[in-house]
Amino acid sequence: MTGRYKAEPVTIRAVIFDLDGTLADTERLHFAAFAEVLRAEGIRLTEEDYFAHYVGYDDRGCFTALLGDGLGSERLADLIERKAALYLEMIRERDVLVSGAERFVRECAARFTLALATGTLRAEADMILRRAGLTSLFPVLVAAEDVAQGKPDPEMFLTTLARLRAALGDPALAAAQCLVVEDTTAGIEAARRAGMPVLAIAHTMALTALGDANLSCASIAEAHLDDVLVRLKRQG
Repeated sequence: MTGRYKAEPVTIRAVIFDLDGTLADTERLHFAAFAEVLRAEGIRLTEEDYFAHYVGYDDRGCFTALLGDGLGSERLADLIERKAALYLEMIRERDVLVSGAERFVRECAARFTLALATGTLRAEADMILRRAGLTSLFPVLVAAEDVAQGKPDPEMFLTTLARLRAALGDPALAAAQCLVVEDTTAGIEAARRAGMPVLAIAHTMALTALGDANLSCASIAEAHLDDVLVRLKRQG
């Protein structure tokens, strides 16, 4: 695990997890669903292009980036609906949690309040958490439908912060007290813009691309909470 960004030491009180690519090995499934929908529109999306330019975006952001702002709300909604149907079928009978994810989630849940902040749709996130037996560990879940702007905009993490404050009954909970666990540059940027420290997991991108995170590690299997907290405290 490496530490990159210097920050004032804080007391962590909540942990906010991304889902796709962080806890679940689903980024290539998202790509496959996007590619199939776009193929029907006469557009070819390669895996290389997707991971170089669009990974980390929610469905709305990805389709808009690919097809332009003049897409129209009805057509955009149709594209999202078709892609979501394909993706749900892909994950319905699959165990998609990455190795070490359940262990680290439970380790964090034993000490902190957890939230999920994901660009995926709520039904998709619910299905993955339910199959993994982790639903009860996430009292706060913010999904694509809950925000107007997806990552790298900070809205998702600011919305999550507001809901964590309500869940804890503490309006004084600070952004700096919420550790974000992410796997993409878009997610890291969103969290940093929200004022939150970040542990980056290099499941989707190379470690060298994740330098704006406070800490990074090659996989979530290598992440251990005590070590993460000690390293965060040493920064500053």
